[in-house]
Amino acid sequence: MLSALLLLSPLAHAEKTILVFGDSLSAGYGIAREAAWPQLLQTELQQKQAHYSVVNASIAGETTAGGVRRIAAALTQHKPDIVIVELGGNDGLRGSPLTEMRKNLSLIIVAALHSGAKVLLVGMRLPPNYGKSYVQQFQDSYPKLAKKHRVSLLPFLLDGVGPTQFQADNLHPVAEAQPLLLNNVMRSLQPLLK
Repeated sequence: MLSALLLLSPLAHAEKTILVFGDSLSAGYGIAREAAWPQLLQTELQQKQAHYSVVNASIAGETTAGGVRRIAAALTQHKPDIVIVELGGNDGLRGSPLTEMRKNLSLIIVAALHSGAKVLLVGMRLPPNYGKSYVQQFQDSYPKLAKKHRVSLLPFLLDGVGPTQFQADNLHPVAEAQPLLLNNVMRSLQPLLK
């Protein structure tokens, strides 16, 4: 009888891991780490899908090249079921060659897929002062990569964040804007949780 009850218990669910692999937008730059959207995601999943835990392996200032160097160790250490890849913004802000950024993101996505994880690629946009052509090509990189590798896409992490919801640098959202980021992520993540 007890064994039958254990099978019906929520604790019987095998724990699954979501790895957030990003830069300062996911690391909670300029705000308390517990206020950042990955921590809010953990809280939300604890309430609705208790068998998921979130590991935030995001680093402020991270580029896609840095991500390539770190991904194998992160996958080995955390054995994630889902990887949320939120990188590329710093490459764009540095004016890096987009061919390099796309190549690096591809390597990260392929590594995650080969580990058996599902992937959610998080898109980013650049300010217009980087030039129309570069800005458009940068933005187009994310849907092209998602289509190429057949992974899920969140087109723009900061969708709906207003001008007054950024810190003084005009790049990083304030703590009050983090629930918006969480909602954006959840819309694209939800199908992968099933």
